Amino acid sequence: MTETKELYLLRRRPPSEKVVDVSFRYLAVTLASMVAVVLFAILVVVFWGSLESMGRYGWKFLVTSNWNPVDDEYGAFTAIYGTIVTSVLSLLIAVPLGVGTAVFITENIIPLRIRSVIGVMVELLAAIPSVVLGLWAIFVMEPFIRPFLNFLYSTLSWLPFFSSPPMGPGTAPAVLILVVMILPIITAISRDSLNQVPVKLRQAAYGVGTTRWGAILNVILPAAISGIVGGVMLALGRAMGETMAVTMIIGNSNNFSASLLAPGNTIAAMLANQFGEADGSQVSSLMYAAFVLMVLTLAVNVLAQWLVKRLSLKY
Repeated sequence: MTETKELYLLRRRPPSEKVVDVSFRYLAVTLASMVAVVLFAILVVVFWGSLESMGRYGWKFLVTSNWNPVDDEYGAFTAIYGTIVTSVLSLLIAVPLGVGTAVFITENIIPLRIRSVIGVMVELLAAIPSVVLGLWAIFVMEPFIRPFLNFLYSTLSWLPFFSSPPMGPGTAPAVLILVVMILPIITAISRDSLNQVPVKLRQAAYGVGTTRWGAILNVILPAAISGIVGGVMLALGRAMGETMAVTMIIGNSNNFSASLLAPGNTIAAMLANQFGEADGSQVSSLMYAAFVLMVLTLAVNVLAQWLVKRLSLKY
């Protein structure tokens, strides 16, 4: 391979090929730089727009939940709490389901035809528009799960997370609809990662006498863990920024409640609901909330890159 590459570099190249190579290099650098420039420009615009609110409220904006445009008082703790809780809980539910589904359709547990059908259905689930999922959550999912939510309230109301009666839209239905939305991402990326595990590695595991589940748990999943973690972090970023379906089912309440059964809010839902009619310092406060969301999202992506790099070196 190395010899072939040296021969390619030493051969006499026609001028037209050199022009194409140089043009392609400049085009690639330009397009790659545009991504960084656009990201930096968005960050600067959001930060600049939030300076008024930052100077007026400071850190108090992050730890208070009083969002009152009439009195010109703003605090985004309810939305920040809702963003983190809905994202983390949806991830805790979706990761076992997604990775388990990926293992199920890649490890010859069921016939190939059924595996193909399940794979296609997962990909079709990702193609459903979020507004359609929001309508489905309002008219089908929430009425269906309400008896279970009433049971949780009647038996576990002594816990802060179930301390209020379910009244329709709320944080719990928002968590479940996020599970539906991020499940295809985790499943598809985990499936691709598992398919990239070398066949020789699988054969070596079975060659030393391990069982199927022993090979899956001790060899195949660890070998694909970097790709799976990358998919999980990508799904977390999607959950934190999801807007339409969450806005339709979470209740959009700025009154703080730790209960998952009460109406809540997220930063993305708050921006979608209020930005069109906001003016004055409310615009700056919404920009401040958007800046917080961008920082959280960038932190998740940096963490994902670090985890993938660490796990890739290990396996």
